[in-house]
Amino acid sequence: MRLEGGRGHGVLYGRKKAFDEDGRLKQPRQLSINKVGHALHELEPVFKEFSCSKNFSSLLSSLGYKRPVVIQSMYIFKQPGIGGEVVPHQDNSFLYTDPPTCTGFWLALEDATVINGCLWAIPGSHKNGLLRRFIRDDEGVHFDRPFPACDQDDFVPIEVKAGSLVIIHGDLIHQSFENQSPNSRHAYSFHVVDTDGCKWAEDNWIRRKQEPKPIYVS
Repeated sequence: MRLEGGRGHGVLYGRKKAFDEDGRLKQPRQLSINKVGHALHELEPVFKEFSCSKNFSSLLSSLGYKRPVVIQSMYIFKQPGIGGEVVPHQDNSFLYTDPPTCTGFWLALEDATVINGCLWAIPGSHKNGLLRRFIRDDEGVHFDRPFPACDQDDFVPIEVKAGSLVIIHGDLIHQSFENQSPNSRHAYSFHVVDTDGCKWAEDNWIRRKQEPKPIYVS
């Protein structure tokens, strides 16, 4: 993997399959980008307008949010042939508040199928609580404990058409596999936490110099 950043953006190039033995990209750069994040909702007007729209404000209100903020956003390319696997995880591991309030919003910008790397999830796994956290401390960034082994037979695919929105509970165990198709699987993903009656953990891996602005909830 190779990371380049600027203005709060990080451009993460594809996994090992994207490079030759000399470390050079094997295809054009625009076909090698894995994802761009993590502040598109703050720095790019199109993503900001979408992520903080009245439609999402109403949706967050219906989910019980009082003072929500978008804490992270990513454009995920999942390039054909090199779009890598994302191992089983829970979003609350990375974006923890006390009590936990993270919800993920995953918008399919292209059809997501089993062949091109759609999401998979374990139904009901969000009821079992948080299994581990990803923290930043004097030792750097790391998980505080191993993730328990998952039975792959428990996962179900979430195949959706372009334009579909998948809402992910912060404790839901989910993953995705490599893109084995000749087609990309673009998606926009952002995560929301509440700031009313809960606290952003100081040892979260994401650190901010300024507090994020809340989304207005009517």
